Amino acid sequence: MDFDKRKASTLASLSSNEADKSPKGSLDTPIIPLINVLNNHLSYFTTSSCSGRISILSQPKPNPSSNNPTKKKARGGTWLFITHDTADPDSVISLLFSDSTKLIQDSELVFRFEPLIIAVECRDLISAQSLVSLAIACGFRESGITSVSKRVIVGIRCSIRLEVPLGDTQKIMVSEDYLRFLVGVANEKMEANWKRTEGFLRSFRKSQDGTLENATGSKCSVSGGDCNEDQDGLERSFVDSQNIVPSEKARFSRESFVETEGIPGCSLSISQMVIAGEPIERLFLWGHSTCTLESTNKAEVLIFGGFGGSGKHARRDDSFLLDPLHGTLREINVAGRPSPRLGHTASLIGDCMYVIGGRADPTNKLSEVWILNTLKNEWRLLDRTGSAFPPRHRHAAAAVGSKIYVFGGLNNETISSSLHVLDTNTLQWEELIAHGERPCARHSHSMVAYGSKLFMFGGYYGEALGDLYSFDTLTCSWKVEKVGGRSPYARFSHSMFVYKYFIGIIGGCPVTQHCQELTLLDMRSLVWKHVTLSSMDKELFVRSTANVVRDDLIMVGGGAACYAFGTKFSEPMKINLFPLLSLDDHDSSRKLGENEVNKEEEGMMENGNVLLQAPHVGTGSPQHPEMQSLNVENQTGQIDASSWVVKLEKKNAKLGKDILKKFGWLDLERKVYAQEDGLFISFPVTEKFCAIFSEDRFEVLSDHHPSKPFRAEGSLLNDMSSSVALDILKEYGATKLPDELVQKRKACKSPLKIMTEAVASLIRQKGLSDKLLEQLPNRWERIGDIVVLPISSFGDPIWNSIGEELWPIIAKSLNTCRLARQGRVTANGTRDSTLEILVGDNGWVDHRENGILYSFDATKCMFSWGNLSEKIRMASSDCTDAVIVDLFAGIGYFVLPFLVRAKAKLVYACEWNPYAIEALKRNLEANSVSDRCIVLEGDNRITAPKGVADRVCLSLLPSSEGSWLTAVRALRSNGGILHVHGNVKDTEVELWANHVS
Repeated sequence: MDFDKRKASTLASLSSNEADKSPKGSLDTPIIPLINVLNNHLSYFTTSSCSGRISILSQPKPNPSSNNPTKKKARGGTWLFITHDTADPDSVISLLFSDSTKLIQDSELVFRFEPLIIAVECRDLISAQSLVSLAIACGFRESGITSVSKRVIVGIRCSIRLEVPLGDTQKIMVSEDYLRFLVGVANEKMEANWKRTEGFLRSFRKSQDGTLENATGSKCSVSGGDCNEDQDGLERSFVDSQNIVPSEKARFSRESFVETEGIPGCSLSISQMVIAGEPIERLFLWGHSTCTLESTNKAEVLIFGGFGGSGKHARRDDSFLLDPLHGTLREINVAGRPSPRLGHTASLIGDCMYVIGGRADPTNKLSEVWILNTLKNEWRLLDRTGSAFPPRHRHAAAAVGSKIYVFGGLNNETISSSLHVLDTNTLQWEELIAHGERPCARHSHSMVAYGSKLFMFGGYYGEALGDLYSFDTLTCSWKVEKVGGRSPYARFSHSMFVYKYFIGIIGGCPVTQHCQELTLLDMRSLVWKHVTLSSMDKELFVRSTANVVRDDLIMVGGGAACYAFGTKFSEPMKINLFPLLSLDDHDSSRKLGENEVNKEEEGMMENGNVLLQAPHVGTGSPQHPEMQSLNVENQTGQIDASSWVVKLEKKNAKLGKDILKKFGWLDLERKVYAQEDGLFISFPVTEKFCAIFSEDRFEVLSDHHPSKPFRAEGSLLNDMSSSVALDILKEYGATKLPDELVQKRKACKSPLKIMTEAVASLIRQKGLSDKLLEQLPNRWERIGDIVVLPISSFGDPIWNSIGEELWPIIAKSLNTCRLARQGRVTANGTRDSTLEILVGDNGWVDHRENGILYSFDATKCMFSWGNLSEKIRMASSDCTDAVIVDLFAGIGYFVLPFLVRAKAKLVYACEWNPYAIEALKRNLEANSVSDRCIVLEGDNRITAPKGVADRVCLSLLPSSEGSWLTAVRALRSNGGILHVHGNVKDTEVELWANHVS
């Protein structure tokens, strides 16, 4: 049955007098206007609905004799009370406390508020996406597409729920006053539910005047709320409107090429970066910052902060260095670093990175400036000087000289239009009073520096913006730029970058449905150009960062929290930009030398044509005309035909490049690079060039005089033969030699590739199957100086037979002296580590975290990586006069943060694992806090002190419930704080909290 037939059948049943299948048997009156509007639309009809309800549910108690008591199963039940309107507290109280309630079979009672929920079948995916976007924009932020297989179903819903256990029918566990309070809360939620429903109805009616797609953008709230605390609803609504379906990802390759829009023949290579060292999940971020650190022999991307990371997603204070060439990621452990944040900016001035503003949590926007000295690896907080810099996040910053300019941003619901400048010489802030065509307030925009000007595009101010402004730092004036070509679509949360004479824009919201687009502003002609990234793996470049490293664009992070399909992060990507420099060749109206050129680099200019003085050819080394050829160096050995370059003096580089391009001899897949301090330029050449050159058959121009200047005019180039072109290249001193970058690239292999090749050689030598290579790990961890392989690697027992030869090969490949393989933590009470040392003498390691040194034997003690944020939170507490009892001290996971950072007066550390106790005592001494800690060895239920603690730490996972009584007894008589940890499903946090209470 097709969509129209199903719709007709459903509407016919709605109009009949028979009761429907719901317990009530009919539609809820408050929702009928919305149901009618949806059903009157050609692309929708409703399949089920509830306008929202307040209820008391009586449900049978769990069966204690069940074979599997942990398995969830619906227990059914009946409603003692239900209303789709606000509830009368007196009616609820009289019902619940009446004798008739006790006559009901013994069952549990639960007080509930449930908001509106509507299931809508849609004609197609496009109409479903539009409806989801509109619903989210109107506050129903848990809306999403629940089915896309045979029928496209949208669920419209939100999260303003309430569910409170009341006891059972034999004994009500709450007072009348508390029940009256609950009814009041539920009534407030019901009124909020009505307002959202009415807003959705109005928006849907307006959307029918045009299209649903046109209604979505302007209906999003500016702040968007804090849907998961750190991904604002703004991006979420726009991303959900596009519905990036995870199952569609299989249709896209991870390595692709993109065609330049309207410019045939130019392509950009895009590749996902393979990350070694730290887990790639640590780059699953958004709202972070990046800077490019470049030296003569290395270029790295410095990453700080953001939201996401491995484990439970949270705001981060980590710093990493990413080497794009080798794909290595390493963490920088710096003491005294800033608090976790996102939505900040980072600008590099000299060797210092300046981190400005950001959001520490939904209620705490920051105005502080932190400075990281990249040479000394030292953070320091800047003392405020000059005029006040207001708190903000989602602002934009760019550096010109020694000054950092900051525009716009968001502070709660206030959107800024101010322009501030930080002078890094005087370390003073100043708010600039700018002239000219000033931009409106905005946030989530991007800004870059080009020369002495700032260029700013897009952002959000009630709707996505698509304007381009420039700010002249010399005249202190704004200007709306009038640019030729098709303008980029309006967007926010995008990235900008500068490459050569291009300003680039990539990503942002709204996310385009079928492709990503790289937009380029050619600063020589002020014309927009566009490159369509049509084969991307649906990467969400939303709140990501873009850094140019040599000729590559490095995209780090980005993503969105999509209600329909959950949180998605983008993996780091690399886009080679060098082919963009050939865009000029596709403009047939442009003549050689028509653009501005640097006279020092390109030679002399005369009447718009490039003029180059040919070198004088002496008579001391005559060559026979029929044997003329380019000079060739280093031809010993076998070199791939695609691994050669032609080297020219810098002053002759323009002519050489034009000739190589004209005849298709320039290899656009490889990079042009300078040599000998920039005196020479090397152009990669194609196999076609090498094949022609190897024939050594060239004619000599009879009228060519090398001692005279040669005019590289377009007409002359067009009429030139290949042999004449080679003759000219030779006379201008061109030299053919191996490509240094290719040789280096071949030599610089990733650790994974080195390991794979070495192991492959070993197993072939042993006559083993190549299928064993599938068990090699592609990720590993470092604990101190030990590289730890995952437990899933090298699983086949046959590896043990070649272990003596295998493990040293692995260690050498990963550049480590000690190698280990992870084992499962034993399920005994002491939770011993089963780490196996494969190469090395012992398992003792030193690990520094948040300025604290942890030493432990990794083969005996486990180390918890996932609780770093909790350790930092504990360390930030003020425990100056506090006595703390840690019932599960381990090696000092929380004992040390309490003592070193929180300055606790005294800590009682309870632990029964002898290996952990040995490490704990060692760590107390190493961090100089042993005088403020008493180590109590043995079962904490016996050894823990009583009546002394201001705080008790219960950090045992999955549950510490067996020591809760001990914890309460350890508190002072006037009470204190219990830090209770546990493994809980997201959907059961409230139930767990009630259980703990």
